[in-house]
Amino acid sequence: MGTFYTNCKVENHVDRKKSVEIPKLLVDTGSEFTWVLAGTLKKAGITKEKKDYTFVMANGQQITRTIGFAIIHVGAAVTIDEVVFAQPGDLELLGARSLEGLNLRVDSRAKKLVAGGPILAAAQQVVKAGMDSKGSITTHGRIGSAAAACPCARVSARRARASKHRAR
Repeated sequence: MGTFYTNCKVENHVDRKKSVEIPKLLVDTGSEFTWVLAGTLKKAGITKEKKDYTFVMANGQQITRTIGFAIIHVGAAVTIDEVVFAQPGDLELLGARSLEGLNLRVDSRAKKLVAGGPILAAAQQVVKAGMDSKGSITTHGRIGSAAAACPCARVSARRARASKHRAR
């Protein structure tokens, strides 16, 4: 895929007037977290929240770093995320979690970040399902035509009618 860099702004989530520009941040979808030099984060007033967080490097070496919370801006996209206080010698990276929060994806041909498109969301209506004493799936309540079209809903309704008929 190749590598490329982007610029971003890191902003303090408590005092939004405090921020720093990072002109060259490696886009790394293989890194879960975003890594920014500790001195840069301190300039923005980002505080250390989680100490001694363990990471496994690509070579298998384990290291510990501190994590803080920051607002991350890339172009017009913005998110809040955990950021790693990188030490001298660590790469500054824009990681996968921040990319997901920013709703950006990698265009590997153009070597740039592009809009991720619509975000998937849960349905507005839910059909609750369960198991009856015979291990069959049943629905609890009918919601719209989806439940009516569902074969398990029809089976459940037939069983309910049949059990009421037998009870008489």
